[in-house]
Amino acid sequence: MLTSTTTSIGNAGDTVAFAALPTSENILSANVTQADGRVTQIRQFLEAYNSPLAPYADDIVKAADEYRLDYRLTSSIAMQESGLCKTIPDNSYNCWGFGVYGGTAMHFSSYRDGIYTVTKALALKYKDRGLVTPQEIMTEYTPSSDGSWANGVNYFMNQLQ
Repeated sequence: MLTSTTTSIGNAGDTVAFAALPTSENILSANVTQADGRVTQIRQFLEAYNSPLAPYADDIVKAADEYRLDYRLTSSIAMQESGLCKTIPDNSYNCWGFGVYGGTAMHFSSYRDGIYTVTKALALKYKDRGLVTPQEIMTEYTPSSDGSWANGVNYFMNQLQ
């Protein structure tokens, strides 16, 4: 003898408002991509100060990732050194005060070149020697600083959190 059992998830007599049955017709699909929020954050920071580096926000983050540095560091150094490229040696594309001392100034072929060169140097000449915080970097990058350089870089890094 066969018996059947009926199971209900609602009360008897309730009206079913919808049924969630899959269909094989008219299925839409979409690809969702996620933008790197760090790029937007850097770009907005640079744009807020009308920096010519704003179009290179993606390069700043990519270079930091490539060399495993904090993505906020080069922008913060550029802000401390040049007001985000407001005061740099003529035609140098050098927003970081990199190789600038006395009458000498390092020149880059473009802002992109400067971003990658400075980021690489920070990784190889500083990070790889254990100098990773602004205070530690300052001891080699600008040894005559009384601490104000590191304080400024930290301040701008904190703005980018």
